[in-house]
Amino acid sequence: MKTLPQLAEQLDIPMDLVLPYGHDKAKIRLDVLKRPRAKARRPESKLILVSAITPTPAGEGKTTTTIGLADGMSRLGESVCVALREPSLGPCMGVKGGGTGGGRAQLVPSDDINLHFNGDFHAVTSANNLLAAVIDNHLHFQKEPKLDPRRILWRRVMDMNDRTLREIVVGLGGTPNGVPRQDGFDITAASEIMAILCLATDAEDLRARIDAILVGYAWDGTPVRAGQLGATGAMLALLRDAFIPNLVQTQGGTPALVHGGPFANIAHGCNSIVATRTALHLADWAITEAGFGVDLGAEKFFDIKCRIGGFDPAAVVVVATLRALKMHGGKGLDEIDTPNPEAVAAGLPNLEKQCESIQAFGKPPVVALNRHAEDTEAEIDVVRKACAKLGFGFAVAEHYAKGGEGALELAKVVMEAAKKPTQPFKPMYEMDAKPQDKIAAVAKTIYGAKGVIFSKPALQDLKDIEKAGFSKLPICMAKTQNSLSDDAKLRGRPTNFEITVRNVQVSAGAGFLVVLTGEMMRMPGLPKKPQSESIDLREGQIVGLK
Repeated sequence: MKTLPQLAEQLDIPMDLVLPYGHDKAKIRLDVLKRPRAKARRPESKLILVSAITPTPAGEGKTTTTIGLADGMSRLGESVCVALREPSLGPCMGVKGGGTGGGRAQLVPSDDINLHFNGDFHAVTSANNLLAAVIDNHLHFQKEPKLDPRRILWRRVMDMNDRTLREIVVGLGGTPNGVPRQDGFDITAASEIMAILCLATDAEDLRARIDAILVGYAWDGTPVRAGQLGATGAMLALLRDAFIPNLVQTQGGTPALVHGGPFANIAHGCNSIVATRTALHLADWAITEAGFGVDLGAEKFFDIKCRIGGFDPAAVVVVATLRALKMHGGKGLDEIDTPNPEAVAAGLPNLEKQCESIQAFGKPPVVALNRHAEDTEAEIDVVRKACAKLGFGFAVAEHYAKGGEGALELAKVVMEAAKKPTQPFKPMYEMDAKPQDKIAAVAKTIYGAKGVIFSKPALQDLKDIEKAGFSKLPICMAKTQNSLSDDAKLRGRPTNFEITVRNVQVSAGAGFLVVLTGEMMRMPGLPKKPQSESIDLREGQIVGLK
């Protein structure tokens, strides 16, 4: 590993702007954005987005590919900085495992990053739950404005999968314990505070967004904001260090800014705006990723993050694996490691649809086939020929086994695609459109749905949203990551289906409407055999954390 001074020198960051967290992690003061770019670098940097096809439960390696691509470009002599999300303890202990890449394409120190890191998740959790405590204290003392306990919207959070806390009752035990009411927990990664942290453009914007949080309604029906409860200052104090991006590195020695961690299936799925801006400011190439498939993370990257942050990627990498293609081709998870070119071909429509969605935003897709040891040349050739026929860029990437050396082909293809001039990205919808029309635009164009069904509660939500003046906000779709539809069992490229909207929630501070579809929950549960059963501490070393 490089030392922190070596990493800082690589990015031309003076050490007085580096806040070390031990010997191998640090935070970078945002004052770095006020310094001019190094003269030796190009006048403008380019942003590359990495997304994926609809994944298997294990994921297809977006983070691994992002890291491998960055290391490959570094080997070609390019100035590169990675901008990634922080892992959540929920998936680390649940189904997916850690979020620092894999093989020889990992962030380091991976165990620290996967667990407590620099404390950002804990700060977000504490700030969120401080507001929850202030709300219940406000109720207990019957302060003005008098909140209606039946219409409080703010929920508590924790950074762990715990289905038993989705719905709870608080305030039991008599008058000294507050006002009894129904409450619940979401996972920290799905919280509005996490979204605010990632979407705030500077410290003043962070304050304004927290002030604007809609916590509930008063008895007379008027909305009540966090700023009215006097909670903003203390929340900002808790978030002071968490708002500053974290500096680590890849195994190949490429600098990486790892900051923020919203999920893409139940939140907006992108790292922070300030980290992405910092990466673009410090290097010629900034490489970031958006969670799960194009239909989730990439759509929100364009329609939410790019609108707010003013970003416009030069190219988009769509990660695919033969394993996922065989799953979409009708094979069970116990069969996808067996060579089967026919099943690969049958699964190609999912890849084609995700690439078409990237083109709908006006950007060139590059397919990165994340190669596994059992992949055969015959299967790979099926994908290569299909991409050539469809006009998509294509490269086989072996970064998991070979690090940056295994991603040189991908790096060259991506850099070539990024050189081609493109028009500014085209959003899926206009901000002035009705929320129903925004939802329909995403459902039809990105998912391939024939229409949208709104439940009665969702229709009432939309009426309340229009009445309260929130209709012009962008939308953040909460949908299963396992299918282009809202039915996790529908693989491949489903057709003739409808998206069912269950509820629409306002995240006024984050600045979007959360659209809950199908059976999506904002608090996941652990699987029957969670990853936590494999983790242990032996002789001071963490083992089993994948």
